[in-house]
Amino acid sequence: MTSTAVSVPMPTVPRRRRSPEEVAAAAPVSGARRVLLAAPRGYCAGVDRAVIAVEKALEHYGPPVYVRKQIVHNLHVVSTLEERGAIFVDETDEVPEGSLLIFSAHGVSPAVVQSAEDRGLRTIDATCPLVTKVHREAVRFARDDFDILLIGHEGHEEVEGTYGEAPDHMQIVNGPEDVDKIEVRDPDKLIWLSQTTLSVDETMTTVKLLREKFPNLQDPPSDDICYATSNRQAAIKKIAPDADLVIVVGSANSSNSVRLVEVALEYGAKASYRVDFANQVDESWFEGVSTVGVTSGASVPENLVQDVLILLAEYGYGDVEEVVTAEEDIIFSLPKEIRATLKAMGDSSRGLGGRRS
Repeated sequence: MTSTAVSVPMPTVPRRRRSPEEVAAAAPVSGARRVLLAAPRGYCAGVDRAVIAVEKALEHYGPPVYVRKQIVHNLHVVSTLEERGAIFVDETDEVPEGSLLIFSAHGVSPAVVQSAEDRGLRTIDATCPLVTKVHREAVRFARDDFDILLIGHEGHEEVEGTYGEAPDHMQIVNGPEDVDKIEVRDPDKLIWLSQTTLSVDETMTTVKLLREKFPNLQDPPSDDICYATSNRQAAIKKIAPDADLVIVVGSANSSNSVRLVEVALEYGAKASYRVDFANQVDESWFEGVSTVGVTSGASVPENLVQDVLILLAEYGYGDVEEVVTAEEDIIFSLPKEIRATLKAMGDSSRGLGGRRS
């Protein structure tokens, strides 16, 4: 009789967190401990609008409500909505015919919309209006027979949606490393667009290289990188030079959250890490640290940031100074399908996204 080796995974054992006294003994901190809290941070109006759209759909139509891809790129938000009855799918063919499907904040291509129609699905479009703006630019310039260079991360849902608006006229430029291989039909009829959640600095570096190769490259009619991405990057740039450590709250698939980690390091932070939840913070990061910067990506609810601040206070970082670099008052109307339902059902709650408005 022969035997086959079986690999049995070890059970997960919670890591013992070192006490504040142990951390202080390992690397004493000179001077007072403090937190620099970035503002703006967290939810933008487009994210808020999309999340409220799912909440209202569950409230008025009842579960299940299907959502194509993650409504926004945040594990906590997605799991919370799943608990209430949202079902997240990758493609429309996973949704039973006649069901309700919500398109995520990142947008979809016309092919996805057509697929949903072919299956007789009722749909709600929760695409961020700023992403919709880029889609309309793509359609407009393709109609005018421009070549379009879309600066963005290939494979990202937003980029897939925008590319799908004009695939015959568009090339994806992942970053500066792609510039040399770009070829176009007419360098005098060329425009660049971008994913809304990119690093502002890296995008402009890419544009600079593109313009050196194509001097008549045109700019988009207005900024494609959204106000929330720009504002959160500006805030962390202000904090980073004074921070021994920057903690960014956000999920790994959140482009703007990942960019915040990179921007913090580029602008002088000695260390920077991304976490989904406070329990992912490693207390060894605090060794020798007097100033901690804290921020969060545009799809992160504020309670997750507050959890990190509570943890920091336990380790002596109770002095919190909010560093304000911009005020945000932008709000968006909820998707028209939701607004019509609210009106028909006598729901007098506001048809707007933007919780802090």
